[in-house]
Amino acid sequence: MERRNFIKTGMLASSSILFIDSLLGCVNPLFKNNQLDNYFEGFQNPPVSSRLFVRWWWNGNRLDKKEILRELDVMKAAGIGGAEINPIAFPGDTDPVGYKALTIFDDEWLEMLQVALEGAKERGLVCDMIVGSGWPFGGEFLKKDERSQMVTIETIDLSGGKKYRFAVSELLEKVNPNVHSKNELVYKDLLMVRLLPKESDQFTEGTEFIGTIKEDTIEIDVTEGDHVLYYVVKLTGYMAVINGAPGAAGPVLNHYSKEATELYLDRISGFITSKIGNMGNYIRAMFCDSMELEGANWNDDLPAEFEKRRGYSLVPYLPFVLKKVGHMGNPLDEEYGIKFSEEVVDQIKRVDLDYYQTRIELFKERFIDTFNAWCHRNNVKSRMQAYGRGMHPVEASMEIDIPECETWAFKDVGREYPDTGLTGRGPRMCNKYVASGAALAGKTIVSCEEITNTAMAFMATLENIKIIGDQSNISGVNHSILHGFNYSPPEAIFPGWIRYGAYFNERNTWWPYFNKWSDYKARVSYIFQNAVPQANVAILQPLIDLWLKYGPQRDPFPQKCYPEYQHNLWEAINQNGGGCDVVSENIIKRSTFKDGQMIHNERCYSSILLPEIETLDIGTAKALVEFANVGGKIVFIEKVPFKSPSFTGGETEDADVKRIIGKLLDDKPANVVVYPAPDGNLISWYGKMQDSMQFNPYVKFDKTHKYLSQSNYRLGDSPVFFLANTGLAEDISVTAEFQVDDDLYPCVWNPETGGRSLFPTKGSRKTLELYLPRATSILLVFEKHSKGEKFYPMPSNLTGKEISVAWHLQLNHINGEKQLLDLDSLIDLTKDDRIRNFAGQVIYEKSINVDSLEFNCIDLGDVQGVSELTVNGKLIGTRWYGAHVYNIKEAIKEGENKVSIKLTTVVGNYMKGLKENKVAQNWTGYQEYYPMGIIGPVRLILENNS
Repeated sequence: MERRNFIKTGMLASSSILFIDSLLGCVNPLFKNNQLDNYFEGFQNPPVSSRLFVRWWWNGNRLDKKEILRELDVMKAAGIGGAEINPIAFPGDTDPVGYKALTIFDDEWLEMLQVALEGAKERGLVCDMIVGSGWPFGGEFLKKDERSQMVTIETIDLSGGKKYRFAVSELLEKVNPNVHSKNELVYKDLLMVRLLPKESDQFTEGTEFIGTIKEDTIEIDVTEGDHVLYYVVKLTGYMAVINGAPGAAGPVLNHYSKEATELYLDRISGFITSKIGNMGNYIRAMFCDSMELEGANWNDDLPAEFEKRRGYSLVPYLPFVLKKVGHMGNPLDEEYGIKFSEEVVDQIKRVDLDYYQTRIELFKERFIDTFNAWCHRNNVKSRMQAYGRGMHPVEASMEIDIPECETWAFKDVGREYPDTGLTGRGPRMCNKYVASGAALAGKTIVSCEEITNTAMAFMATLENIKIIGDQSNISGVNHSILHGFNYSPPEAIFPGWIRYGAYFNERNTWWPYFNKWSDYKARVSYIFQNAVPQANVAILQPLIDLWLKYGPQRDPFPQKCYPEYQHNLWEAINQNGGGCDVVSENIIKRSTFKDGQMIHNERCYSSILLPEIETLDIGTAKALVEFANVGGKIVFIEKVPFKSPSFTGGETEDADVKRIIGKLLDDKPANVVVYPAPDGNLISWYGKMQDSMQFNPYVKFDKTHKYLSQSNYRLGDSPVFFLANTGLAEDISVTAEFQVDDDLYPCVWNPETGGRSLFPTKGSRKTLELYLPRATSILLVFEKHSKGEKFYPMPSNLTGKEISVAWHLQLNHINGEKQLLDLDSLIDLTKDDRIRNFAGQVIYEKSINVDSLEFNCIDLGDVQGVSELTVNGKLIGTRWYGAHVYNIKEAIKEGENKVSIKLTTVVGNYMKGLKENKVAQNWTGYQEYYPMGIIGPVRLILENNS
């Protein structure tokens, strides 16, 4: 019998495919063109640059040289390729067990840094380093004019016919935004005080009283009628660094000041180079974490810059474009101030848009460009999460050497997947923007802060982590920075010094199996880093309309979206076998158009979708006409643009946009259409659009499924498809027709083992019958030659004989306790009060009688944890995700057989029971118990199903 390459549950297979240019219309070019066998060698033994990195939290800077080196050894042994050194505040309710806190960039701390950098280099590990500490960075040493600034407003309703007297100090005291991370010392300056009628059909600046202040007092005589008093306050140093370590806590930097940014960065590089010399000898990239600036929107020269760039003064409109803000700089959801007519409100919103555009430009020029230049002067790369208020979510990432996004761990991933929203998704909405920006700029690395875990810390299984990581890869990520690895000495009280994370730590129960996932991810990342993501559909998101309607959002956790499916459209494209990038109006205007394609740098698109866009720059409208004239397909979803964003151009440009788009629809009915918005199943809706518009997907499925998605690449001359079932309960069978040349062979590249095998076909080698059990993925590479042994997919019709007799259990607790238990039937162990707080390994044992050797597989059914199967003393294997099905043909015998299953649980259920342990309770007290154990049913599977 031919040796079988039996698929392991959750296995990823790789297939390289050559796309047909004439069919797909647009094939994005290659970064590299090496022989496929060379890529396979790299796939088998991926370099450290493709391996998982970790965010290495130096908790409270309580450091020891030997411990630094010990932790580097732990990382190396686990298959981790690098660490981002990240000093951070010491966790609360945690015993430092005698270690003193060092101050960042002091001599003793720099010695620790040197030990870490040299130790990593000796071990072949890569180091990145965060700029400063915490986020956004700053420090106690910043001068007043170097600290972040926000201008905001307060309003007071006043009745007419009365005289009012206000103390300036009382007015200022009232302005105290409830930001998440308040700095103790806040400087407040009163910039404007204006009195306006409560309602007005015309724009009015109101009456300015700032020049009437005498002895800290303002006196106002209010004429008849209801009025409102606006006053504008500048807050300097209002925000403190979130979780800053000693020496880099305190006020946040003013990112809108080039001078402040340069001083801050040069201070850091001065300290580092004084100790280690050339930073590039030890550090790959300097990292800038989340831009959670909590409403920062000002620099003292901003009004002058606004007028220079926009051609009119911001000052008359400033009080009306400002918002009262709260947590994370989000606008307060309350009514206040003057009630203008709709026409005036529209004009003010356009001014607000100009104000935001000015801030985007200044942030790029003064912070992003300055940060990049500083990194390059110091021979390191820039790495940054370049999104959030003040940045364009696509264009900002194009400027960064290593753009980064983020993927979170939530319990609903794999369990829920509504049509719209972010529920059931690990990747945040920023991922597709960042990945698109990277592709458009020709970046080869799309970094991701991955498995950010505050919702199910200590409860995440390796299976949870895998499906979240698979979703991350499909969103465009090709390198993962785990969130994170806590610096925590062995003598720290269990569970150790915990800042955040999914407990990537050697004290975790499933840590001995961690390298199975780390090897898997390294091989996937290697392929994606060396391949070119394919996309022939562009999406122009209605960001301008979103900003006009609701204001800029706190990405990656927006309060509002527009339209409702804004962040899900790309998902439906991938789920229907296609590929897409998000573009911007500037990208469209900078593109060239030829032979039905929109071309920007090395990317090209045959179609563009505009979801419910109302507002369009006149230059973009003209560029769309060029695209349509060369045969490009344009789909306006539900709405047609009818206005421009221009304040100074006003009605003229509005009319021009409406005229241009109207004529476009009239002149090009074959390739420019208005398509109705989705109403219900988004995946099905897009599939119908794809068919009606004759978009050419890269793979056609006979049916779609909410948990089935794919991404596709070109590796050299070979097409590559990554397909994943990211559901935790449903198995998926699908017929997939890949749009590749007929003479190519579908091969499975197995990221778990580094193996390569030929996928079996019947008839066409382009049409494959795929069966993806829960949490399972496959990497397919279509090759010019058939190589490797034959691949045997897991069958979809597993039937057999249930093993229903009782089981004997031996429980080996991580606290050293042991317990014996007999179960009449298999259950979720958390349902048994005697052991619901268990963590460790459970050995399930029993003897079974086998009357026929036709039974050659065993299916453990529902398994919550990592399983290892031994039959008659022979270790069969390990399953850490998906279907726990084992081939036991070589071990089973007729008659009595001894079956032993070692089940490794999560650690969180144990922590819930540690009622006196504050750290344990802080992280798990609010969580439900996570299922654990072999729940079954366990079945013997017949030979003809294997």
